[in-house]
Amino acid sequence: MRPLHRFLRTLRDDLDAAHQHDPAARSLLEVALAYPGVHAIWVYRLAHHMWAVPFLRLPARLVSQAARAATGVEIHPGARLGQRLFIDHGMGVVIGETAEVGDDVVLFHGATLGGRSMKRGKRHPTLGDRVVVGAGAKILGPVWLGHDVQVGANAVVITDVPAGAVAVGVPAKIRQRGTEVPFDVEVDDPAIYI
Repeated sequence: MRPLHRFLRTLRDDLDAAHQHDPAARSLLEVALAYPGVHAIWVYRLAHHMWAVPFLRLPARLVSQAARAATGVEIHPGARLGQRLFIDHGMGVVIGETAEVGDDVVLFHGATLGGRSMKRGKRHPTLGDRVVVGAGAKILGPVWLGHDVQVGANAVVITDVPAGAVAVGVPAKIRQRGTEVPFDVEVDDPAIYI
C-alpha cells in the first residue's frame, strides 16, 4: 500500500472510530468538522512523522502546541498512538512523550497519560488494545495496562493493570472481571467512564 493511501486509510479509520464510539455522532462529515479529539489525533499524526526527523523536532513541537491551543488536547509528538484511537470531548486530555497507546482505545475528557518522574527514559504509561479510560482518570508513570482494561472516571492508576481488569478509585483498586465477585453497579456499570 502506498504511503498516501495508507495515510488516508488511517484518517478514515479515525473518523470511523469516533462515529462508532459516540452515539451522538450523526455522520462522518460532522465528526470530521466538529470533533476536536479527531482533529488533535490528525495533527498528532503529522507532528509524529515530523518528530522522526531530528531537525524537525522543534517544528513538530510547535505544531503540537498549536493543536493544543485549538483543541484543548495535548499529545506530545513523540508518543506512539495506535489505530482507531477515539478521544471523546477532548478537552483536557494529555498524552506524554513516552506514552504508548494500543489500537481501538477510547479516552474521555480530562484523561492524563502522564509521568511521575523528571528523569529521562520511559516515564509514561503503555496501554494495550481496546482500553477505555474514563473522564478525569490519571494514569501515571511507566505502568502497563493490558488489553481490554477499563479505568473508571477520576481513577488514579499508578500500578500495572492486568488484561481484562477494571481499575477504579484513588489510588485505583484493580478488580478482575469474571471472578467470584458479583456484578457491582457502582464499579461495573459502563456509565462510570463518562
